[in-house]
Amino acid sequence: MPTKKVKFEENEIAVFEDAVIYKRGEYWQFRLWLAKERKYARFSLKTRNQNTALEKAKLHYHELMSNQLSGKRYFSLTTKDGVAAYIAERQKDVDAGIIVKGRLGTIKTHLEHWLAYIKKDTKLKELERTDCSDYFLKRSKGKKNVEISISTIANEQGTINSLMKWLFKRKETYIDGFDFSKLPKVDKNDNKIRRSTFSEAEVDLFKDAVKQYTDRKENKLTDKEWQQRMLASYYFLIASVTGLRTGEQKQLLWSDIEWTQGSKNKKTVGLVHIQIRAETSKVRNSRGFYCRDDGYFKELRDFIAKNTVETKKPISLKDRLVFSLNSTKVITQRAHNPLVPGSSPGGPTRKANPHLKW
Repeated sequence: MPTKKVKFEENEIAVFEDAVIYKRGEYWQFRLWLAKERKYARFSLKTRNQNTALEKAKLHYHELMSNQLSGKRYFSLTTKDGVAAYIAERQKDVDAGIIVKGRLGTIKTHLEHWLAYIKKDTKLKELERTDCSDYFLKRSKGKKNVEISISTIANEQGTINSLMKWLFKRKETYIDGFDFSKLPKVDKNDNKIRRSTFSEAEVDLFKDAVKQYTDRKENKLTDKEWQQRMLASYYFLIASVTGLRTGEQKQLLWSDIEWTQGSKNKKTVGLVHIQIRAETSKVRNSRGFYCRDDGYFKELRDFIAKNTVETKKPISLKDRLVFSLNSTKVITQRAHNPLVPGSSPGGPTRKANPHLKW
Protein backbone atom coordinates (compact mmCIF):
# COMPACT_ATOMS: atom_id res chain seq x y z
CA MET A 1 0.00 0.00 0.00
CA PRO A 2 1.40 3.45 -0.88
CA THR A 3 2.45 5.60 2.04
CA LYS A 4 0.63 8.88 2.68
CA LYS A 5 2.08 11.56 0.47
CA VAL A 6 3.98 14.29 2.35
CA LYS A 7 5.60 16.29 -0.44
CA PHE A 8 3.62 17.48 -3.41
CA GLU A 9 4.70 18.45 -6.87
CA GLU A 10 3.85 21.78 -8.44
CA ASN A 11 0.11 22.05 -9.15
CA GLU A 12 -0.65 19.19 -6.70
CA ILE A 13 -2.95 20.03 -3.77
CA ALA A 14 -3.95 17.73 -0.90
CA VAL A 15 -7.64 17.11 -0.20
CA PHE A 16 -8.31 15.88 3.35
CA GLU A 17 -4.73 14.50 3.34
CA ASP A 18 -5.76 11.26 1.55
CA ALA A 19 -6.66 12.63 -1.86
CA VAL A 20 -4.84 14.83 -4.33
CA ILE A 21 -5.92 17.13 -7.12
CA TYR A 22 -3.39 17.87 -9.83
CA LYS A 23 -3.20 19.41 -13.25
CA ARG A 24 -2.89 17.52 -16.50
CA GLY A 25 -2.67 20.03 -19.30
CA GLU A 26 -5.19 22.75 -18.50
CA TYR A 27 -7.64 20.62 -16.50
CA TRP A 28 -7.61 19.49 -12.86
CA GLN A 29 -7.64 15.78 -12.07
CA PHE A 30 -8.57 13.83 -8.92
CA ARG A 31 -6.72 10.89 -7.36
CA LEU A 32 -7.53 8.84 -4.23
CA TRP A 33 -6.07 5.55 -3.05
CA LEU A 34 -8.80 3.00 -2.21
CA ALA A 35 -7.24 0.64 0.32
CA LYS A 36 -9.90 -2.09 0.07
CA GLU A 37 -9.59 -2.31 -3.70
CA ARG A 38 -5.84 -1.60 -3.74
CA LYS A 39 -6.23 0.80 -6.64
CA TYR A 40 -6.31 4.53 -7.28
CA ALA A 41 -9.57 6.17 -8.21
CA ARG A 42 -8.58 8.63 -10.92
CA PHE A 43 -10.78 10.88 -13.03
CA SER A 44 -10.98 14.37 -14.48
CA LEU A 45 -12.74 17.15 -12.56
CA LYS A 46 -13.42 18.85 -15.91
CA THR A 47 -12.55 22.34 -14.77
CA ARG A 48 -9.65 24.73 -15.17
CA ASN A 49 -10.54 26.67 -12.03
CA GLN A 50 -8.64 25.64 -8.89
CA ASN A 51 -11.35 26.61 -6.40
CA THR A 52 -14.03 24.76 -8.39
CA ALA A 53 -11.72 21.76 -8.60
CA LEU A 54 -11.27 21.72 -4.81
CA GLU A 55 -15.03 21.88 -4.17
CA LYS A 56 -15.76 19.09 -6.65
CA ALA A 57 -12.91 16.99 -5.23
CA LYS A 58 -14.34 17.26 -1.71
CA LEU A 59 -17.74 16.05 -2.93
CA HIS A 60 -16.16 13.12 -4.76
CA TYR A 61 -14.03 12.31 -1.72
CA HIS A 62 -17.04 12.10 0.62
CA GLU A 63 -18.98 9.98 -1.87
CA LEU A 64 -16.10 7.57 -2.46
CA MET A 65 -15.35 7.14 1.24
CA SER A 66 -19.04 6.68 2.05
CA ASN A 67 -19.33 3.98 -0.61
CA GLN A 68 -16.21 2.26 0.70
CA LEU A 69 -17.64 2.19 4.24
CA SER A 70 -20.96 0.77 2.97
CA GLY A 71 -19.17 -1.99 1.05
CA LYS A 72 -19.62 -0.61 -2.47
CA ARG A 73 -16.70 -1.07 -4.81
CA TYR A 74 -15.64 1.72 -7.14
CA PHE A 75 -14.12 -0.56 -9.78
CA SER A 76 -16.63 -3.42 -9.63
CA LEU A 77 -19.33 -2.51 -12.15
CA THR A 78 -18.81 -2.50 -15.88
CA THR A 79 -21.55 -1.75 -18.42
CA LYS A 80 -22.06 -5.51 -18.75
CA ASP A 81 -22.53 -5.80 -14.96
CA GLY A 82 -24.95 -2.88 -14.94
CA VAL A 83 -27.09 -4.37 -17.71
CA ALA A 84 -27.17 -7.76 -15.95
CA ALA A 85 -28.34 -6.13 -12.70
CA TYR A 86 -31.02 -4.14 -14.54
CA ILE A 87 -32.32 -7.21 -16.41
CA ALA A 88 -32.54 -9.10 -13.10
CA GLU A 89 -34.61 -6.25 -11.67
CA ARG A 90 -36.95 -6.17 -14.67
CA GLN A 91 -37.40 -9.94 -14.39
CA LYS A 92 -39.10 -9.20 -11.07
CA ASP A 93 -41.56 -7.01 -12.99
CA VAL A 94 -42.35 -9.99 -15.25
CA ASP A 95 -42.85 -12.25 -12.22
CA ALA A 96 -45.17 -9.65 -10.66
CA GLY A 97 -47.17 -9.28 -13.89
CA ILE A 98 -46.15 -5.64 -14.40
CA ILE A 99 -44.64 -6.30 -17.84
CA VAL A 100 -44.92 -9.28 -20.17
CA LYS A 101 -42.10 -11.69 -20.95
CA GLY A 102 -41.92 -10.44 -24.53
CA ARG A 103 -41.27 -6.89 -23.32
CA LEU A 104 -38.32 -8.11 -21.26
CA GLY A 105 -36.97 -9.85 -24.35
CA THR A 106 -37.15 -6.55 -26.24
CA ILE A 107 -35.30 -4.75 -23.41
CA LYS A 108 -32.56 -7.39 -23.53
CA THR A 109 -32.18 -6.97 -27.28
CA HIS A 110 -31.98 -3.16 -27.00
CA LEU A 111 -29.29 -3.35 -24.34
CA GLU A 112 -27.29 -5.97 -26.26
CA HIS A 113 -27.03 -3.46 -29.12
CA TRP A 114 -25.92 -0.78 -26.66
CA LEU A 115 -23.24 -3.03 -25.15
CA ALA A 116 -21.89 -3.74 -28.63
CA TYR A 117 -21.64 0.01 -29.15
CA ILE A 118 -20.32 1.15 -25.74
CA LYS A 119 -18.19 -2.00 -25.08
CA LYS A 120 -18.89 -4.48 -22.27
CA ASP A 121 -15.83 -3.70 -20.16
CA THR A 122 -16.39 0.08 -19.96
CA LYS A 123 -16.63 1.32 -16.35
CA LEU A 124 -20.00 2.81 -15.47
CA LYS A 125 -18.37 5.56 -13.42
CA GLU A 126 -16.44 6.69 -16.48
CA LEU A 127 -19.49 7.25 -18.70
CA GLU A 128 -20.21 10.80 -19.87
CA ARG A 129 -23.49 12.26 -21.13
CA THR A 130 -21.96 12.72 -24.59
CA ASP A 131 -20.71 9.13 -24.95
CA CYS A 132 -23.69 8.12 -27.12
CA SER A 133 -23.94 11.25 -29.24
CA ASP A 134 -23.32 9.26 -32.44
CA TYR A 135 -25.42 6.22 -31.44
CA PHE A 136 -27.92 6.80 -34.25
CA LEU A 137 -25.15 7.11 -36.84
CA LYS A 138 -23.50 3.83 -35.77
CA ARG A 139 -26.75 1.86 -35.31
CA SER A 140 -28.42 3.06 -38.50
CA LYS A 141 -25.61 1.48 -40.53
CA GLY A 142 -26.25 -1.85 -38.84
CA LYS A 143 -24.53 -5.10 -39.72
CA LYS A 144 -24.54 -6.67 -43.19
CA ASN A 145 -26.17 -3.49 -44.53
CA VAL A 146 -29.50 -4.32 -42.83
CA GLU A 147 -31.67 -1.20 -42.70
CA ILE A 148 -32.79 -0.23 -39.19
CA SER A 149 -35.82 2.01 -38.76
CA ILE A 150 -35.65 5.30 -36.90
CA SER A 151 -38.46 4.20 -34.56
CA THR A 152 -36.43 1.11 -33.58
CA ILE A 153 -33.41 3.24 -32.69
CA ALA A 154 -35.61 5.71 -30.79
CA ASN A 155 -37.01 2.83 -28.72
CA GLU A 156 -33.49 1.56 -28.03
CA GLN A 157 -32.41 4.99 -26.83
CA GLY A 158 -35.39 5.14 -24.48
CA THR A 159 -34.46 1.76 -23.00
CA ILE A 160 -30.82 2.79 -22.58
CA ASN A 161 -31.73 5.95 -20.69
CA SER A 162 -34.14 3.99 -18.49
CA LEU A 163 -31.19 1.77 -17.59
CA MET A 164 -28.98 4.79 -16.83
CA LYS A 165 -31.66 6.41 -14.68
CA TRP A 166 -32.00 3.18 -12.68
CA LEU A 167 -28.22 2.92 -12.21
CA PHE A 168 -27.93 6.60 -11.26
CA LYS A 169 -30.50 6.20 -8.47
CA ARG A 170 -28.32 3.43 -7.06
CA LYS A 171 -25.21 5.63 -7.31
CA GLU A 172 -23.55 3.32 -9.82
CA THR A 173 -23.07 6.14 -12.36
CA TYR A 174 -22.48 9.87 -12.27
CA ILE A 175 -25.05 10.53 -15.01
CA ASP A 176 -28.75 9.70 -15.28
CA GLY A 177 -28.85 9.45 -19.06
CA PHE A 178 -27.17 10.22 -22.38
CA ASP A 179 -27.66 13.24 -24.62
CA PHE A 180 -28.49 11.44 -27.85
CA SER A 181 -28.37 13.37 -31.11
CA LYS A 182 -31.73 14.49 -32.43
CA LEU A 183 -33.25 11.85 -34.70
CA PRO A 184 -34.34 12.69 -38.27
CA LYS A 185 -38.03 13.30 -38.81
CA VAL A 186 -40.02 10.47 -40.35
CA ASP A 187 -42.46 11.02 -43.18
CA LYS A 188 -45.41 9.01 -41.90
CA ASN A 189 -46.94 8.82 -45.35
CA ASP A 190 -43.96 6.89 -46.72
CA ASN A 191 -45.05 3.41 -47.78
CA LYS A 192 -41.65 2.11 -46.68
CA ILE A 193 -42.68 2.40 -43.02
CA ARG A 194 -46.21 1.02 -43.50
CA ARG A 195 -46.69 -1.86 -41.07
CA SER A 196 -50.23 -2.55 -39.84
CA THR A 197 -52.24 -2.41 -43.07
CA PHE A 198 -52.06 -4.18 -46.40
CA SER A 199 -53.00 -3.16 -49.91
CA GLU A 200 -55.90 -4.83 -51.71
CA ALA A 201 -53.44 -6.62 -53.99
CA GLU A 202 -51.55 -7.99 -50.99
CA VAL A 203 -54.77 -9.26 -49.41
CA ASP A 204 -55.63 -11.05 -52.66
CA LEU A 205 -52.21 -12.74 -52.57
CA PHE A 206 -52.87 -13.88 -48.99
CA LYS A 207 -56.20 -15.40 -49.98
CA ASP A 208 -54.67 -17.21 -52.96
CA ALA A 209 -51.87 -18.58 -50.76
CA VAL A 210 -54.36 -19.75 -48.13
CA LYS A 211 -56.49 -21.47 -50.76
CA GLN A 212 -53.49 -23.40 -52.07
CA TYR A 213 -52.20 -24.18 -48.58
CA THR A 214 -55.50 -25.67 -47.39
CA ASP A 215 -56.40 -27.58 -50.57
CA ARG A 216 -57.07 -30.99 -49.10
CA LYS A 217 -56.99 -32.96 -52.33
CA GLU A 218 -54.02 -31.22 -53.98
CA ASN A 219 -51.82 -31.49 -50.89
CA LYS A 220 -53.05 -35.00 -49.96
CA LEU A 221 -53.75 -33.97 -46.37
CA THR A 222 -54.94 -36.16 -43.54
CA ASP A 223 -57.78 -34.87 -41.37
CA LYS A 224 -55.34 -33.69 -38.69
CA GLU A 225 -53.06 -31.95 -41.18
CA TRP A 226 -56.00 -30.23 -42.84
CA GLN A 227 -57.35 -29.01 -39.49
CA GLN A 228 -53.95 -27.63 -38.55
CA ARG A 229 -53.61 -25.79 -41.85
CA MET A 230 -57.11 -24.36 -41.66
CA LEU A 231 -56.51 -22.97 -38.16
CA ALA A 232 -53.15 -21.52 -39.24
CA SER A 233 -54.81 -19.90 -42.25
CA TYR A 234 -57.51 -18.22 -40.18
CA TYR A 235 -54.83 -17.03 -37.76
CA PHE A 236 -52.91 -15.39 -40.59
CA LEU A 237 -55.97 -13.84 -42.29
CA ILE A 238 -57.29 -12.39 -39.03
CA ALA A 239 -53.84 -11.01 -38.21
CA SER A 240 -53.79 -9.26 -41.59
CA VAL A 241 -57.07 -7.41 -40.98
CA THR A 242 -56.73 -6.64 -37.25
CA GLY A 243 -53.04 -5.78 -36.80
CA LEU A 244 -53.06 -7.58 -33.43
CA ARG A 245 -49.78 -8.25 -31.66
CA THR A 246 -48.81 -11.92 -31.64
CA GLY A 247 -49.22 -12.32 -27.87
CA GLU A 248 -52.59 -10.58 -27.87
CA GLN A 249 -53.94 -12.65 -30.76
CA LYS A 250 -52.83 -15.99 -29.32
CA GLN A 251 -54.51 -15.26 -25.97
CA LEU A 252 -57.77 -14.05 -27.51
CA LEU A 253 -60.95 -15.67 -26.13
CA TRP A 254 -64.28 -15.92 -27.90
CA SER A 255 -65.73 -13.77 -25.11
CA ASP A 256 -63.44 -10.97 -26.35
CA ILE A 257 -65.22 -10.98 -29.75
CA GLU A 258 -68.48 -9.17 -30.47
CA TRP A 259 -70.24 -8.76 -33.82
CA THR A 260 -71.94 -5.45 -34.49
CA GLN A 261 -72.79 -3.06 -37.33
CA GLY A 262 -71.77 0.39 -38.48
CA SER A 263 -72.50 2.62 -41.43
CA LYS A 264 -70.39 3.98 -44.27
CA ASN A 265 -71.75 6.19 -47.04
CA LYS A 266 -75.28 5.50 -45.70
CA LYS A 267 -74.70 1.76 -46.10
CA THR A 268 -74.71 -0.76 -43.26
CA VAL A 269 -71.42 -2.58 -42.83
CA GLY A 270 -70.52 -5.48 -40.57
CA LEU A 271 -67.96 -4.86 -37.84
CA VAL A 272 -66.19 -6.93 -35.23
CA HIS A 273 -65.36 -5.41 -31.85
CA ILE A 274 -62.25 -6.91 -30.23
CA GLN A 275 -61.50 -6.37 -26.56
CA ILE A 276 -57.86 -6.75 -25.49
CA ARG A 277 -57.60 -7.65 -21.81
CA ALA A 278 -54.97 -5.90 -19.70
CA GLU A 279 -53.33 -9.18 -18.71
CA THR A 280 -52.67 -10.08 -22.37
CA SER A 281 -51.53 -6.63 -23.46
CA LYS A 282 -47.85 -5.86 -23.99
CA VAL A 283 -48.24 -2.62 -22.01
CA ARG A 284 -50.71 -4.07 -19.47
CA ASN A 285 -53.50 -1.68 -20.54
CA SER A 286 -56.85 -2.94 -21.81
CA ARG A 287 -58.23 -1.53 -25.03
CA GLY A 288 -61.00 -2.18 -27.52
CA PHE A 289 -61.22 -1.52 -31.24
CA TYR A 290 -63.36 -2.26 -34.31
CA CYS A 291 -62.33 -3.87 -37.56
CA ARG A 292 -64.20 -4.76 -40.73
CA ASP A 293 -66.06 -8.07 -40.59
CA ASP A 294 -64.72 -10.12 -43.49
CA GLY A 295 -66.44 -13.22 -42.16
CA TYR A 296 -63.21 -14.75 -40.90
CA PHE A 297 -64.25 -14.91 -37.24
CA LYS A 298 -67.63 -16.51 -37.99
CA GLU A 299 -66.06 -18.98 -40.39
CA LEU A 300 -63.44 -19.86 -37.79
CA ARG A 301 -66.11 -20.26 -35.09
CA ASP A 302 -68.06 -22.68 -37.28
CA PHE A 303 -64.85 -24.55 -38.16
CA ILE A 304 -63.91 -24.86 -34.46
CA ALA A 305 -67.40 -26.09 -33.57
CA LYS A 306 -67.15 -28.90 -36.15
CA ASN A 307 -63.54 -29.90 -35.57
CA THR A 308 -62.79 -29.15 -31.92
CA VAL A 309 -61.33 -31.83 -29.67
CA GLU A 310 -63.33 -31.87 -26.45
CA THR A 311 -61.67 -32.06 -23.06
CA LYS A 312 -63.00 -34.21 -20.24
CA LYS A 313 -64.73 -31.18 -18.74
CA PRO A 314 -66.98 -29.34 -21.24
CA ILE A 315 -65.95 -25.70 -21.76
CA SER A 316 -68.28 -22.93 -22.91
CA LEU A 317 -67.37 -21.44 -26.29
CA LYS A 318 -66.90 -17.97 -24.78
CA ASP A 319 -64.20 -19.32 -22.45
CA ARG A 320 -62.28 -20.99 -25.27
CA LEU A 321 -59.13 -19.72 -26.90
CA VAL A 322 -59.97 -18.49 -30.40
CA PHE A 323 -56.96 -20.10 -32.08
CA SER A 324 -57.07 -23.57 -30.59
CA LEU A 325 -58.62 -26.90 -31.52
CA ASN A 326 -58.74 -28.23 -27.96
CA SER A 327 -59.42 -24.94 -26.08
CA THR A 328 -56.23 -25.10 -24.00
CA LYS A 329 -53.23 -25.27 -26.36
CA VAL A 330 -52.91 -22.29 -28.67
CA ILE A 331 -51.51 -22.39 -32.19
CA THR A 332 -47.71 -22.38 -32.21
CA GLN A 333 -45.32 -20.12 -34.11
CA ARG A 334 -44.04 -23.12 -36.02
CA ALA A 335 -47.54 -24.01 -37.18
CA HIS A 336 -48.40 -20.69 -38.81
CA ASN A 337 -44.91 -19.85 -40.12
CA PRO A 338 -45.45 -21.72 -43.42
CA LEU A 339 -47.90 -18.95 -44.39
CA VAL A 340 -45.39 -16.18 -43.76
CA PRO A 341 -43.70 -15.07 -47.01
CA GLY A 342 -40.12 -16.33 -47.20
CA SER A 343 -40.47 -18.68 -44.25
CA SER A 344 -39.69 -21.75 -46.31
CA PRO A 345 -38.36 -22.55 -49.75
CA GLY A 346 -41.63 -24.18 -50.70
CA GLY A 347 -43.86 -21.35 -49.56
CA PRO A 348 -47.52 -21.95 -48.72
CA THR A 349 -47.76 -24.99 -51.00
CA ARG A 350 -45.00 -27.02 -49.36
CA LYS A 351 -45.76 -30.56 -48.17
CA ALA A 352 -47.49 -31.05 -44.84
CA ASN A 353 -45.27 -31.36 -41.80
CA PRO A 354 -46.46 -34.37 -39.77
CA HIS A 355 -44.54 -33.10 -36.71
CA LEU A 356 -46.57 -29.94 -36.22
CA LYS A 357 -47.89 -29.83 -32.68
CA TRP A 358 -50.72 -27.85 -31.12
